[in-house]
Amino acid sequence: MSKKTVIIGGVAGGASAAARLRRKDASREIIILEKGEYISYANCGLPYYIGDVIQNRDALLLQTPEAMKQRYNIEVRISSEVIKINPKEQKVLVFNHRTKEEYEESYDDLILATGSSPIVPTIDGVNQDNIFTVWTVPDTDKIKHYIHEKKPKRAAVIGGGFIGLEMAENLHHAGLEVTLIEMQNQVMAPVDYEMAQLLHENMRMNKVQLILGDGVKSFTNIQGETNISLASGKSILVDMVILSIGVKPNSILAKDAGIAVNQRGGIVVNEYLETNIPHIYAVGDVIEVEHFVLKDKTMIPLAGPANKQGRIVADNITGEHKKYNGSLGTSVAKVFDLNVACVGVNEKTLKAQGKEKGRDYQTVLINQKSHAGYYPGATTLTLKLIFQLDGTILGGQIVGQDGVDKRIDTLATTIRLNGKVSDLTELELAYAPPFSSAKDPVNMLGFVAENVLNNLVHFVEYDEVDERIQEGKDDFIVLDVTEAMERMVFSIPKSYHIPLGQLRTRMEELDKSKFIIVYCAIGVRAYNAARMLMQNEFQNVAVLSGGTTFYKSMHSCDMTALEKEDKNPEITAAQMDESAKEEDEIIADRQMLVLDCCGLQCPGPIVKVNEAISEMNESDILKVSATDMGFAKDIEAWCKRTGNTLIKKERIEKENIVYIKKGTSFCEIEPKEVHVPQGKTIIVFSGDLDKVLASFIIANGAAAMGRPVTMFFTFWGLNALRKNESVKVNKSLIEKMFGFMMPRGTKKLKLSKMNMGGLGTQMMKKVMKDKNVDSLEALMKQAMANGVKLVACTMSMDVMGITKEELIDGVELAGVATYLGDAEESNVNLFV
Repeated sequence: MSKKTVIIGGVAGGASAAARLRRKDASREIIILEKGEYISYANCGLPYYIGDVIQNRDALLLQTPEAMKQRYNIEVRISSEVIKINPKEQKVLVFNHRTKEEYEESYDDLILATGSSPIVPTIDGVNQDNIFTVWTVPDTDKIKHYIHEKKPKRAAVIGGGFIGLEMAENLHHAGLEVTLIEMQNQVMAPVDYEMAQLLHENMRMNKVQLILGDGVKSFTNIQGETNISLASGKSILVDMVILSIGVKPNSILAKDAGIAVNQRGGIVVNEYLETNIPHIYAVGDVIEVEHFVLKDKTMIPLAGPANKQGRIVADNITGEHKKYNGSLGTSVAKVFDLNVACVGVNEKTLKAQGKEKGRDYQTVLINQKSHAGYYPGATTLTLKLIFQLDGTILGGQIVGQDGVDKRIDTLATTIRLNGKVSDLTELELAYAPPFSSAKDPVNMLGFVAENVLNNLVHFVEYDEVDERIQEGKDDFIVLDVTEAMERMVFSIPKSYHIPLGQLRTRMEELDKSKFIIVYCAIGVRAYNAARMLMQNEFQNVAVLSGGTTFYKSMHSCDMTALEKEDKNPEITAAQMDESAKEEDEIIADRQMLVLDCCGLQCPGPIVKVNEAISEMNESDILKVSATDMGFAKDIEAWCKRTGNTLIKKERIEKENIVYIKKGTSFCEIEPKEVHVPQGKTIIVFSGDLDKVLASFIIANGAAAMGRPVTMFFTFWGLNALRKNESVKVNKSLIEKMFGFMMPRGTKKLKLSKMNMGGLGTQMMKKVMKDKNVDSLEALMKQAMANGVKLVACTMSMDVMGITKEELIDGVELAGVATYLGDAEESNVNLFV
């Protein structure tokens, strides 16, 4: 006699279990009871149907009851809701929504695949007609009909999870102005904050208003529009709302039948997916699972695990003993220009657990190209790996435009097979220029992580650097090893600049007793610099994780705020349209050179632009295309610093397109206040008392006007910075002779004229005292108190045999590059 299996729920887990059962047992009676009108539909594709990316509604319906009957001899009853389970009699009570009748159905085995439902919060006004959830095909039909009939212009999405982000993108694609509101400080909870920040930056670039760290207090209907009141006191007026706060398991039916559930309502199952009641199994969103990495119980509502669980249950019902070995939570999503993926455990979960779990871990964050940089279309991947000190991989996260999915799948496979960091270095992955690099980004994750474990490199995160700078301590140096051209585009505040190519010959400028934090654009040059320093007796060296490319993204909110301040709020839409026409006319009217920088990673595009501009005629136009996400902002800064004009910028698919005119006769895209350098720089070459006095008088005057001042002391001017008392230091004979012949400190300086064997100098000091003119010593203290930067030229010190110990406190040691950097920001340069 054949057996009967009843399956409650006909989407991912339920449909998979039914199909597998039929392939294993041709004679078994299989019945699917589905509360709704559709089975086996692609609910992950629903947002894309709303945005018209998927235009055919039928494409979402993967199976129909008729097809299931014809292909598999499976009876599917839609609109049939199970309202009670009777485990003792092995029967279920079914309500037919079409006939309004109840009936009982017996079973030999019962599979619960009841899934989950969107959380609808108990907020005032939440039941308005223009507030929707997105979970089923009917939900989607309602939203699609509302957009078509009412033609809303503004929408708010509440919640920044997978569905919320996909809905924000697709509503934007449908032509609506979109605001996304998320109670947490980030979207996409499975990834860490810094990775989510890359998504925040890109969403803002795509004109989505992000409101983070703020919750909804109430909804109020105002003449057909909805006013959303937030906990912060802010309010947003929109035409429609999408609720995407999260999901809850549909487990009340199971709980009422005496089936064990956890505190979150998830059905408790064993490793064979059996409930606590014989002959009843459960799969999909409704069950709790073991986290493969953490080994604790959790809820992971994903389609992939649900389908696999359905297959395992079918095998076990037909006599096998297969185990479900837990979920990794591997997931991927498209968010405008970027794809984001994760696997395993994130860092914030590990921090929240603390050390009671006994997990000491490390992280690495790197930027790599999706394929060989010289092959067109290469884009940046940001990869984060979390691993234990024994090399065990705990999790990974990736954000980028291309190749994200296959890299996260590689990490997921390695973790599932209990691979370690060292295994990532050994993976032999397919390579050809259009697809990857000879050292795939996953290999590179392994190499960098292995270097960390072997103490070949140490990393610091962006927020640690910020914290140190804000504290104002002098026990560290932020070392910029980029080229001068890159520094023109961006530099971290208070950083010291030595290009990598000059580091070997300029190491003496760095204090070995201080913590050296090295940075470049993405981290490769910084790593080489760190190794160079560590092999030259620098004991405390670290690399800025992700380089300035990542650092700038972490501060994108600050930069966006500054840009908004720069904009003229009085410019109307008509004026903007007129300005756009003028830009197009300027572009069409001039000689144009086209430069393709796609695939080049920072600073490659800037370097190529600089080379191209140098060969062009004044007023010619350069059109540049680049896939580097930060290029548009970088080129704007570069144009300002080099006297060229950014006429227009736009984004077409994955490329940033900019138009640059050589020269500055044409006004910029947006009216902005022109930045005129206000700093003052003074080279103090002379060691004469009167000239040094004049230098400090001028410096104090400029500082009093609020201007930044740098005094660069070189050759004889260094004597003014020497301590008046003798300092014991080890010197060669020639260095001692230099020290003996030169004046030691301010008290030994002489006048350039009328010195008269020192008599004139004494007369000058007396006159200054009588007329209440500050002494040189007082002027120097005043200058330092006012923030004047006193810099001693290290090259001159070396030539003249002057050591750091002989100089007064508060003097910086630096080279010519530091002076030149400050001089670029100055409108007065004096040589004394």
